[in-house]
Amino acid sequence: MSGIITVGLDGTDHAAAAADWAAQEAERRRSALRLVHAWVWRPTDVAYVGDRAAEERWVRNMLDEARARVAREHPSLDVTTELIVDDPVPTLLAEAARADMLVLGSRGYGTLTGYLIGSVSMKVLRHAAGPVVMVGKPHSGTPQQAPEVVVGVEPGQTGDAVLEFAFSAAAERGGTLRAVHAWSVPPALAWGPGSLYLVDETNGLEQINREVLAEALKPWRDKYPQVEVVEQFETGSASEVLLSNSADAGLVVVGRRSHEAGLRRLGPVTHAVLHHATAPVAVVPHDCPPK
Repeated sequence: MSGIITVGLDGTDHAAAAADWAAQEAERRRSALRLVHAWVWRPTDVAYVGDRAAEERWVRNMLDEARARVAREHPSLDVTTELIVDDPVPTLLAEAARADMLVLGSRGYGTLTGYLIGSVSMKVLRHAAGPVVMVGKPHSGTPQQAPEVVVGVEPGQTGDAVLEFAFSAAAERGGTLRAVHAWSVPPALAWGPGSLYLVDETNGLEQINREVLAEALKPWRDKYPQVEVVEQFETGSASEVLLSNSADAGLVVVGRRSHEAGLRRLGPVTHAVLHHATAPVAVVPHDCPPK
């Protein structure tokens, strides 16, 4: 582990909420906190007002104010800032590769789900080599510091970076890990009552899926014996089951796979959780190398 948690700041309230969450996480893990902003002077960009020097002063003041706010709340925390002259996506991808986790602000919750997460964050989530945590602006009743960690468990996930991250997060919090596994009856078995009867007689499908979940969790239970694990086993849509079990969570952990030809995408479950979970969401590549 690098011992560094990095936050990408952009001057918004959501980024400030991400910095606050990351500071508490860094304090728990006894890690250093790094606050960064990627900036390139573009005088034709309508979002910028003033000359280059004025804009740079604004950016540096934003970083200084964020650092001062974190230092007031966490005086023992090692906090550094850096203004990086480069575009946001390559900057954040480089930060994600070197840090234990990259923390970004999410725009929150609304009706236009396509705009809850900005294009920069989506590109980073798809391509980051390490864990990326999306933190929304806190709402009343949102238990962002609740001790329970919820993780979605897929079939064949033994020895996986997603479970490593989830167990480690639960251990740092001293909280419960809720491992959620959703399953459904294969379409071929739903063709007639005869096939379903045979499955029910042997308790086959349910038992197989319970064994899949237990097998995936066993090595991590052995590695983190201090973590209390709740096995949540339900039939239904994976995204719906995971979201229904994360209402009181302090962190939701989901995976992201690498596909053929180096293509990377967010699966439908991860996409749904990012847009609808009320807790911070950690997206962890299944093949994430150890830090």
